[in-house]
Amino acid sequence: MMPAVTRRILFPAALLVAVAASAQAPAGPQAPQPGTQQQRPEKDEAQIRVRVDLVTTPVTVRDAAGHQVYDLNGSEFRVFDNNVEQKIERFEMGGVPLSVVIVLESSSRVEPLLENVRRTGIVFTQTVIGESGEAAVLAVDDTVELLQDFTDNHDTIERKFRQLRMGTSGLRLYDALGRAVEMLTTRSPDRRRVIIAVSEATDTASTIPLGEVLRQAQLHNVTIYGAGLSTTAAKLRSDSKSTGAPAATPPGIMGRPGPPGTVQTPGTEATQHGNINLIALAKILVERGTSVVADNSLEVAAAATGGMHSGGFKDSALERAISEIGGELHSQYLVSYRPAGVAAGGYHEIEIRVRRPNLRVRARPGYYLPADAGSGKD
Repeated sequence: MMPAVTRRILFPAALLVAVAASAQAPAGPQAPQPGTQQQRPEKDEAQIRVRVDLVTTPVTVRDAAGHQVYDLNGSEFRVFDNNVEQKIERFEMGGVPLSVVIVLESSSRVEPLLENVRRTGIVFTQTVIGESGEAAVLAVDDTVELLQDFTDNHDTIERKFRQLRMGTSGLRLYDALGRAVEMLTTRSPDRRRVIIAVSEATDTASTIPLGEVLRQAQLHNVTIYGAGLSTTAAKLRSDSKSTGAPAATPPGIMGRPGPPGTVQTPGTEATQHGNINLIALAKILVERGTSVVADNSLEVAAAATGGMHSGGFKDSALERAISEIGGELHSQYLVSYRPAGVAAGGYHEIEIRVRRPNLRVRARPGYYLPADAGSGKD
């Protein structure tokens, strides 16, 4: 078993972290239950203790046409940690209750789209949260505001969507994602921890680097999904009221081209942004704890945590994106293993393979541990 290690970080409300073995834990190293005591070092910097026992990652499998595949069994999966094949300890499909933080952009830059966003509350409650889930709602512009703490009451959640009001012109997206991660650390490790951001991807004023947010999301088993808004779409919507200008793209189609030779679907940009490999970029950000992206930050966040990003110009595209996210969350495979034969410190790449041919697999690509974590083995 990998030994416990200690390092100093500068992340708001850093918590004492221990990866707990849990049959239904969400992806990544596990956070402790609320109330864990910790010692405060000099200069009042928080300490973090990291110990990897069980790694669990959600896995989405699709066929060549982009349809999810539901009939795989555990013997058809193989998992690798830093290129070393691991023994799968637990395998299951769906059924884990969700804890979701919904991040809604309220910036004045997307004012023409806000009414459509308000109408998606019922889509979230019916297709994402479901009967066993719970959700909290954050609004973000130049500030991050808690509109609703965790609740399983669908009417309350939908009412908060209807009450969403336009804010200022800025967007502290990374700060909102960081607060969402922190909120999710209070939820039971027996629940899937998920962030869904209905927002643009360009941050304007955050104090937390995206890389640090993603590092904490990986350690706390949080999967990030993006349902993109666009200032271009907002401007077209505003202009069309007076000029009747047509939309720039058909319904549900992204506003920029995908990789050459590919059909663009909601899952396409989970790994590619034009010619940029998002997983490779995410790894750099997580290792360095920095921010070096601009208009593709939500795609990077999704790629780093095993989520998905989609968006479009038409009203129906946003609703379809949320519905697809919900369908995926409730039907993913969960694969768990105890890392063996690999050094503890540094970035651990996770690779999931299936034995059945012609299938595409998407999972959380890895997790980061301090470089001084040691080299213990199970």
